[in-house]
Amino acid sequence: MISLKRIYILTGLAFLIIILLITAITTWYTVDESDQAVIHTFGKVEETVIEPGLHFKLPWPIQTVEKLSKETFSLQFGFSESNGEVQDYPRETKMITGDENIVLADMVVQWKITNPPKYLYNADNPKEILYDTTSAALRSIIGSSAIDDALTSGKAVIEGDVRDLLSKLIDNYDIGISILAVKLQDVELPNSEVRKAFTEVTDARETANTKVNEARKYENKRMNEANGEAAAILSKANGEKIARTEGAHGDVAVFDKLYNEYKKNPEVTKDRLIIETLERVLPNAEMYIMNDDGNTLKYFPIRPLEKEKETGNETEKVTPKEEGETKDGK
Repeated sequence: MISLKRIYILTGLAFLIIILLITAITTWYTVDESDQAVIHTFGKVEETVIEPGLHFKLPWPIQTVEKLSKETFSLQFGFSESNGEVQDYPRETKMITGDENIVLADMVVQWKITNPPKYLYNADNPKEILYDTTSAALRSIIGSSAIDDALTSGKAVIEGDVRDLLSKLIDNYDIGISILAVKLQDVELPNSEVRKAFTEVTDARETANTKVNEARKYENKRMNEANGEAAAILSKANGEKIARTEGAHGDVAVFDKLYNEYKKNPEVTKDRLIIETLERVLPNAEMYIMNDDGNTLKYFPIRPLEKEKETGNETEKVTPKEEGETKDGK
């Protein structure tokens, strides 16, 4: 028969073995690359461990470990996707725009846990708070935007405004979450008839914009052509101006030289100018010079011969004769 002392000894050994096993099992833990750990000492948060690998702590129940993911989470607002099937929740996504139109807006929010202790203990359900805050931020921005912006080119601005407002609200709630990005998925009208009417209006607006762009393109083309023609006319006019100015300067210089010669020999210069003028006016005429005594001398044109000599042309040389010989045979 087993004695009472032996029972006590066996029971104590059993408890000691259990304590040693618990100590051996609960004094170490591992943290994966995608995880972060929060250490509790008698329920109080002591530290946050984000370095991956093997770590040690005091045995349970003195210290406990709770692990949270460091990865990025996606919040699907207004719809849920499971096994490739998408389920919409139109009652949650129906909202009024700033110009009093109804739209359905879905959104995806990218977020991550940046402060594990606050995420665990500052709120009972941080994910629910994030969902409600996303709804409030999206409705606020859509409610101050026009329907055209929500459906067409203003989505990027709306996404930026929603992200800023959502980040500000989450920071005020202080639940250890950071907003990384927001993305509008589908923004559409509530029924097919409204969508069709809006599509027709949008198509008409796009057609009008196309026509306006074509008109502006034609206007720019014609303006460029007109500017080019104007520049060409101005350039030609400047060229003619310069040519005429230089020609006038040349004429003035010739006149000054003639005037100087005239002052030296007025009669000779006058006769020469008269003869040269007649030669230009009557290039094919033969001119004769009459002496005061009635004798006639034929005027011999020297300049045409000089020009022929300068250009090197093969011309027939004419020996001048004094056809205007006097009657006395002189």
